Amino acid sequence: MTSAGAGVSASRSSMAAWRDWRAWPDSLSSLWRRSLRFRTIVVTFGLTALAVTVACVWMALLIRNDLFDSRLVQAQADAQRATVAAQETLDSAAVQGDAVQLQNLMTSVQGALSRQSASDMFAAFRIGPPSAIAPLNFTSDPRAEEIISEALRDRVRLEEGTDLQWWQSVGLPADDGSEIPGIVIGQQLQVPEVGPYELYFAYDMQDASQTLGFVQGTLWFAGIGLVLLISAIAWFVLRSVTAPIAEAAETSAKLAAGELRVRLPVRGEDELATLGRSFNAMADSIESQIKELADLSLVQQRFVSDVSHELRTPLTTIRLAADMINDQRDEFDPATARAAELLNAQVQRFETLLTDLLEISRYDAGSVQLELEPTSLAHLAEDVIASMQQLSEQHGTDVRLVAPGGYSPVDMDPRRVRRIVRNLLGNAIEHGEGRPIVVSVDSYRESVALGVRDYGLGMKPEDVDRVFDRFWRADPSRTRTIGGTGLGLSIAIGDARLHGGELAVWSELGRGTNFVLTVPRQPGGLTGPSPIPVDPGDDAVAALDDLGLTQPIDVLDMDELRALDGRDATRRGGAS
Repeated sequence: MTSAGAGVSASRSSMAAWRDWRAWPDSLSSLWRRSLRFRTIVVTFGLTALAVTVACVWMALLIRNDLFDSRLVQAQADAQRATVAAQETLDSAAVQGDAVQLQNLMTSVQGALSRQSASDMFAAFRIGPPSAIAPLNFTSDPRAEEIISEALRDRVRLEEGTDLQWWQSVGLPADDGSEIPGIVIGQQLQVPEVGPYELYFAYDMQDASQTLGFVQGTLWFAGIGLVLLISAIAWFVLRSVTAPIAEAAETSAKLAAGELRVRLPVRGEDELATLGRSFNAMADSIESQIKELADLSLVQQRFVSDVSHELRTPLTTIRLAADMINDQRDEFDPATARAAELLNAQVQRFETLLTDLLEISRYDAGSVQLELEPTSLAHLAEDVIASMQQLSEQHGTDVRLVAPGGYSPVDMDPRRVRRIVRNLLGNAIEHGEGRPIVVSVDSYRESVALGVRDYGLGMKPEDVDRVFDRFWRADPSRTRTIGGTGLGLSIAIGDARLHGGELAVWSELGRGTNFVLTVPRQPGGLTGPSPIPVDPGDDAVAALDDLGLTQPIDVLDMDELRALDGRDATRRGGAS
């Protein structure tokens, strides 16, 4: 039920994200980065749409121009034929200056134009000064004079000759009051004994426009269908190619996550099948090598553990003998007394090293378990600082505490956390160059943190990356002054991770080093930032002193601790 509920919740969250149009750009951008199939389909669709659009527009323009030109040529030929017929009628008549005969002749010409021309709208207008015998202007439609522009009439008036034509695109009035596309063709008509007349024919281009619309609609319909068809084909082809690639990516991710037995299914004999066989061979090789390394590591762990255990018995005997000799060193000569002291110190260091090796072997074997107790991290830090006060005084180092939070108890293993703090503080004292050391403790609702900040020489960036390596030292020429084994920080980061927390470090040459231990209040790991930043920024001890935030550990009394504890509980709102 939990799994099904999680699936329904994830599906609803995904649907809600897609319903929110403001999240679409981010969703599409993420899909573009993660999906090869989506990118290819989008690119294919875009390029195909662009190519089809260009082709359709180009073909539509060609067809439109061809339709218009052919219709224009037909109209010009029709107008020329009608004009020639009318001119022949005028040239064959003998009117002898009689106005009545001229008018009758013009009426017969009007009938000839109506019979010879395919145009339903034509008109003729007198050119030149008024004349008593000149026939009247005529139009087949009263609206004809309105659609003829002055620019066209000027060209017809200026150019003489019945074989010269001029045309203009116009909007012809329809019976329903709308306009339809058309052209007007104008030329001159010579009337004997009177002079030239303007003669105009209007032709309807609606049939060509309808044909062009049908052709364009067909082109666009075919173009859209072609784009969708090519996109579908690309999707199917890509699916056959990208599905094995996605399967290989998922299998490789499982292999990287530690599932060494996963393999790719091999189908056929093509390139993808060859890739699958090569991948499976590689996975077999990796699995065998990892098993060999695991077996070798197990042997090494057992060897270290066995040797450490076997060394404990003779080491205990040596330690007892060294303690007895060291207790009687006052009775020896100076050289023998010094040798007894060195023997006792080295035996103690050897015992510490042996203890650390045993602890490391437990981590390698995965047999470490926490012993959780409600513990105040601030009080634990106070105890560690107090226990190391003599060492800090020997190095001339002033250890200060800044603890605005961290007093409420948190479930942790106090022995391991105390070991972390002792190790961090010991390193800070050893490498702090006698400058003040600030131990900070603070808390959030989700976590508590402890920082150890020294102002010593610091480390280079490449040294910071290796500071948690086993037996690694930033400066091998420097001797250890407090008997370290080189395993302290490795054990410390292991203890921090065992608690579900983290141990981070910042260091810079000339500015010192800052270690920050962060532990979650509840099991499950850290879910937010650390209460103490790893990078301290441009801090300084003087600035802390001016604010009154630092003080030697021995100044705090129990009343102040109880006050701080109450303030810490108030800051967290009872989240402890």
